[in-house]
Amino acid sequence: MRLSELKDAGRSPDLPLSIALADAAGPADLQLLSLLRVLPGQRYVGAGVWRGKPVLAKLLVGGSAAKHFQRELEGVRLLAKQGLTTPLLLADGLREGEGGWLLFEFLEGAVSLADAWAEVEQLPPLADEQHAVLGEALAAVGQMHAQGLWQADLHLDNLLRHNGQLYLIDGAGIKAETPGQPLSRQQVLQNLGVFFAQLPKRLEPFVEELLVHYLLANAEHALPLEALQKQIDKVRSWRLKDYLEKAGRECTLFSVERGASGLRSIRRNEVAAMLPVLAQADSLVDQGHLFKTGGAASVAKVEVAGRPLVLKRYNIKNTAHWLKRFWRPSRAWHSWIEGHRLEFLGIATPKALAVQELRFMGLRSRAYLVTEYADGPDLIACFAPYVDSAEVPEVQLQALQQLLGQLIHERISHGDMKGHNLFWQDGQWSLIDLDAMCQHATQMSFAQAFARDRARLLRNWPTGSALYQRLDECLPKLAD
Repeated sequence: MRLSELKDAGRSPDLPLSIALADAAGPADLQLLSLLRVLPGQRYVGAGVWRGKPVLAKLLVGGSAAKHFQRELEGVRLLAKQGLTTPLLLADGLREGEGGWLLFEFLEGAVSLADAWAEVEQLPPLADEQHAVLGEALAAVGQMHAQGLWQADLHLDNLLRHNGQLYLIDGAGIKAETPGQPLSRQQVLQNLGVFFAQLPKRLEPFVEELLVHYLLANAEHALPLEALQKQIDKVRSWRLKDYLEKAGRECTLFSVERGASGLRSIRRNEVAAMLPVLAQADSLVDQGHLFKTGGAASVAKVEVAGRPLVLKRYNIKNTAHWLKRFWRPSRAWHSWIEGHRLEFLGIATPKALAVQELRFMGLRSRAYLVTEYADGPDLIACFAPYVDSAEVPEVQLQALQQLLGQLIHERISHGDMKGHNLFWQDGQWSLIDLDAMCQHATQMSFAQAFARDRARLLRNWPTGSALYQRLDECLPKLAD
């Protein structure tokens, strides 16, 4: 295959592939054996063999190939020139009308810090194992900054452990201020903001402790925590907006199809499992264990390939109801987006797996949402034994206080805070039924909505009960 033909190969070309390349020694075929990252029609990154050596190949095609090739090459050279550890570039080339390629030494057995972090992320905040991973990453970032470089696309996937060393990869994101001289404080704060914004919010109290690892590698500037926190908040806000946009378009994370007959979005790693569910959604709802039926929505627990799921069908009751719904995003779509919002913000909710809107000539009708099944007891069941005594288990009470605190911090109102919409799972309260959820732009609108949420939560129990009185005293409220 010619390199230029790769741009038409889509997201999953048949492997192995033999691609004709050339260097100073003459033409030779790259045997591409596997793909690690793909941006269809633009970039293909994978493992292969070149002149008998295992290589990591970056293949750049399409109209922007030359620009992306130069950016990658310049970044790789910047890292090497400043003595930073990065995989050796074995061959590179750019051919007009074909594309560009960079072939790196293949680090057999290398593990990204993203994979290392995934193994320890669920431990209690800043457990020793977490501290080790993040400390290693921050030391590498400090070394870059000390040499006047930074990684614009800074994330743990761009740091690889191999034979006791940490390698910096992805030259396309490497930028320089004054190579060889430490970065300015403002650029340091901006780049560290990118790093910390990607970590779970529960780690924010430990930022100062983690910064010690960075300062041991680059102590050029004092780094005021308030200024750093502003950068973290700014980046996190941008990342949330970007993530929610991705949930509605074709990308690495989501498989999305839009057309006159409907809209469908599925987590890409769930496509094979979810397509059959959506294809037989009505029969699954009718045959499943119904939690709610008729009216505006039907909700059922279904089991597919031994996996319990919740399938929610948003019905069209009559013509009048359709006239109110067809012109705006469905409640299924709203719940899909809000579920991803909560997940991004670290607020527990069953994982949203797939959504589908049916349309006729572009006009919306029925819609479906598939989520994981929350198998814990709900708030009503958990607190039922304590209505008169108010001796609620402290762990559950603190978790409820924490949940409301998170909602206050993010200015999120639920819209229907009845006890059956909170489930006790994995030591925390998980929110369901996100149809009316809203993240407010102003404190004024949030204050009114939160007051309604809090009042609805308390109405789960009689006003004169001991439990009502205790919860009213200890649950967070907004200042008057």
